[in-house]
Amino acid sequence: MRILLTNDDGVSAKGMNVLREIASKLSDDVWVVAPETEQSATSRSVSLHNPVKAKKLKDKVYAVSGTPTDSVIIAICDIMKDNLPDLVLSGVNRGQNMADDVTFSGTVGAALEGTQLGIPSIALSLAKGFQGAKSLPWETAVAHGPKTIQALVDQGWPKDVTLNVNFPDRAPDQVEGTQVTRQGKRDYQMSGVDKRAYPRGGHYYWLTYGAALSNPPQGTDLRAIYDGFISVTPLHTDLTHLDTLSSLKGASLQEKFDS
Repeated sequence: MRILLTNDDGVSAKGMNVLREIASKLSDDVWVVAPETEQSATSRSVSLHNPVKAKKLKDKVYAVSGTPTDSVIIAICDIMKDNLPDLVLSGVNRGQNMADDVTFSGTVGAALEGTQLGIPSIALSLAKGFQGAKSLPWETAVAHGPKTIQALVDQGWPKDVTLNVNFPDRAPDQVEGTQVTRQGKRDYQMSGVDKRAYPRGGHYYWLTYGAALSNPPQGTDLRAIYDGFISVTPLHTDLTHLDTLSSLKGASLQEKFDS
């Protein structure tokens, strides 16, 4: 199995080293094409208005001057075009990517791009801030990552679906198991801006958010992580809300459109 690795924390990030360790237990044909600098929260951003460079760092390892999505496009459309990967793994992200946050996650965005280009893709993240740990237990992703990925690959999933995996911030032997979940409702929100003054006049802003634990319902990605489970959530890019689609197609609204 040929595997392409990418992320949004940068090609030299700790999470990439962890992902390479995970992938090495699944295949001896592992490629890395990832951003050269951190690209967190870039979602599916594509560099359309400036050139993107890919620098070969060593055999099968490339640093890209653009976004996570750029990295996947360049890998599949050029670097690996003559022998495409069988699987794209994005991560392991430093911090969870769950609930509403998946829509701006660069980690998830890269995996979604892999899916769009026809390659089965999985996003992987390690939660933080739930169990009060002072440092991230990367060993949990190392211990549980290979068997989680292999089980998913053996099971298979639809071509238009991306799998989003989150590991709890617990020691490997304290993980309760694995749950297949739906997206929850984000338990923290962007709370505003920190407006500051330049010494010579004018202002700039830091975007801020507060974090608060909540009580998410059973069956959600958030609840799984709260309870110490690995969360596996199937995602797709069709954002259509079917109930509203049906109601908006009602005859009364159509009459207003036509009047």
